[in-house]
Amino acid sequence: MTAPSDRSDTLLAQVRRIRLVVMDVDGVLTDGKISYTSAGDEIKSFNVKDGLGISLGIKHGLQFGIITARESIMVTRRAEELGIQHLIQKTKTKLPALQQLVSDLGLGFEQVAYVGDDLPDIPCMEQVGFAACPADAAREVLGMAHFVSRYNGGSGAVREILELILDSQKSGTA
Repeated sequence: MTAPSDRSDTLLAQVRRIRLVVMDVDGVLTDGKISYTSAGDEIKSFNVKDGLGISLGIKHGLQFGIITARESIMVTRRAEELGIQHLIQKTKTKLPALQQLVSDLGLGFEQVAYVGDDLPDIPCMEQVGFAACPADAAREVLGMAHFVSRYNGGSGAVREILELILDSQKSGTA
């Protein structure tokens, strides 16, 4: 990925420190739609490009976590497929879960990236060293994120964010 010229030195310094990437699911790893079959089963669609970005991030030493308010067997399956090390589901208040995860891993918040898209994600995004969101995130999230992807949730936003982090860490710039 070639870095646009508008990426500041401050932003690049932030992303070079990242060791843990934590994400929401609905609206970040998916398009935010929740579909049900006539049998009542839930359906979610995940983007393969986002998945490859996560796999590349793991290969390059990043750790990954998911914190989501909902509980879904599909999220468990996707996390297992991708090798996401930390999965926290069914938590209405995400910040305490993030604080515990960061503490358990012995990291500082400056080493954490959080990718969120809506109001429940804001407390986590305010704590971390690098907060990012998809292009279709809630207005309040767009206004406080360090980086806004060109792509919507479930459409490659996570991949673009991970490319920024990985390219910056590999080259010392981005």
